Amino acid sequence: MLEVKGLSAGYGKVEVLHAISISVPKGRLVTLIGSNGAGKTTTLRAVSGMIKPTAGSIRLGDTEIAGMPLHEVTKRGMAHSPEGRRVFATLTVADNLELGAFPRLTGARARGDVEADRQKMYELFPRLGERREQLAGTLSGGEQQMLAMARALMLQPEVLLLDEPSMGLAPKLVEDVFKTIRRLKEQKITMLLVEQFAAAALDVADYGYVLENGRLTAEGEAKALASDPKVRAAYLGAAH
Repeated sequence: MLEVKGLSAGYGKVEVLHAISISVPKGRLVTLIGSNGAGKTTTLRAVSGMIKPTAGSIRLGDTEIAGMPLHEVTKRGMAHSPEGRRVFATLTVADNLELGAFPRLTGARARGDVEADRQKMYELFPRLGERREQLAGTLSGGEQQMLAMARALMLQPEVLLLDEPSMGLAPKLVEDVFKTIRRLKEQKITMLLVEQFAAAALDVADYGYVLENGRLTAEGEAKALASDPKVRAAYLGAAH
């Protein structure tokens, strides 16, 4: 479904990623773990079109998307729930969700029943249903994270990119976020997850990659990585 080969990217003259390759099969949950500054967020930004790669191939299904701008990548079914949530603070929860479906509303993607899908988001995230007419900027951090994920899902994406969904959340809310990710996994939604809590990420994922200083240093089935002594020593000692 998503194939990344030889991807290099960075900011200005600073190269952050050095020829990394990642595969996310249809219906699977793949996680990318690593320390702060390893290049995890840069990977998702390059894949989604937020920044332009300097080298490599990114294929979404049969389409080469490397170098396409964000809005073109989105039209092709890539949804990105970014680090820091980035909700539209002055719009309501309902309006944020509608904006997530914008390519469907403009005919860039199959429209389907947008309102029915919004109701599904309220079922998946009941707190959002309670606050549907509330301005997004007045929501708690956990509620904004729910909204960012729900907004991305409104695209009906081929692939969902989740960047640090637990960042800044209390332990109970982190638990709730991962329960939701498990439900999405049960629905066979294809996901690439970047997450600071490596143990939680590997526990929910099918497959994982370890990124260090912009280079992949290990990969394998998530359970195998979680039991690897080097991975445990480097990333799992203080994880939830």
